[in-house]
Amino acid sequence: MASISTKPALVTLRHLLSEVRKQNPTKKLSDNQMVQYILDQYRKHQTTDQQLCKAIDEMHYKARTYCNYLESLRKYKEINVEFKGKGERSIKDTADMVGFKLPHDPK
Repeated sequence: MASISTKPALVTLRHLLSEVRKQNPTKKLSDNQMVQYILDQYRKHQTTDQQLCKAIDEMHYKARTYCNYLESLRKYKEINVEFKGKGERSIKDTADMVGFKLPHDPK
């Protein structure tokens, strides 16, 4: 991975930390083991002039992939909570959920 100070790596790191914060907003980031691991990996895979790196962007690709995974998982949970089955629903509840209005009862 390129140096942490390069713009793409820094943007990906910030996005990763943002997703971790959204997963568990009550816990401090500095105490989170996942954050410590991510930062250790970023530091470990910095490239220098003395290193020969065949796939410089490999770790950046992995970080972006993991970031996409965390974001998709969070969105999945939100959608699942919103549309989770609650058993039998009334016709009015179903119509309200999809945005339709029922015709008035002609009685």
